[in-house]
Amino acid sequence: MSEFIDYLHEVFELAGPITTRRMFNGHTLYLDGLPVGIVYQDTLYLKADAETRPAFEALQLPQFTYRKKDKTIALPYFQAPEDIFDDRHEAAVWLKRAFEASLRSKAKNKH
Repeated sequence: MSEFIDYLHEVFELAGPITTRRMFNGHTLYLDGLPVGIVYQDTLYLKADAETRPAFEALQLPQFTYRKKDKTIALPYFQAPEDIFDDRHEAAVWLKRAFEASLRSKAKNKH
């Protein structure tokens, strides 16, 4: 596991224990079994939805995208704000937003 992944456990210590799982060329972060973030090339992206996306956009944080053949695929994850790495309380707020977005996504997919 990378040092960055290990560091994220400290960053989010106030939000609750996160778990990680290696996926493709990165990692997925989970809180209470729900996906809340992804890490790709030591960059953290947090789960977003229609309700939380404006907070990311207001800070002009980029959305996670990747190329598949001739297409660009955008996932509902946005780069985490830099200040969460210095402020554990702020980190907990952003992780809670990501968790709530994941809960809404799960509920929406059940219907």
